[in-house]
Amino acid sequence: MIRSYKDLEVYTKSYDLVLEVYEATASYPPEERYGMTSQVRRAAISIPANIAEGYGKLESAAEFKRYLRMALGSCNEIEVLLELSKDLEYMDKDQSIDLCKEYVALRKMLYRLIERWE
Repeated sequence: MIRSYKDLEVYTKSYDLVLEVYEATASYPPEERYGMTSQVRRAAISIPANIAEGYGKLESAAEFKRYLRMALGSCNEIEVLLELSKDLEYMDKDQSIDLCKEYVALRKMLYRLIERWE
């Protein structure tokens, strides 16, 4: 039974990924603190934040789905940023690939939730 956004698997997965992103970006160059590091982290955070905020507007399925679509956009954004991080050698190639795969899986979960939510 779903009583809160915290009961949604897509929320818990996205939240766990934020923690992984914070760990992965901890070693970015100091000069990227307000650039790439901040951008990657904000994109990651926006996914569970949008899920939670949208869930708070459950009186309208359309409104919840709108927030889920914003979370989808952030999934796309973070994939680009992770790939760029790899190419700039801020992140290990394998770590970048693994995180990208996790975000692809998360994006699929969001698509399914959007399709099925009524």
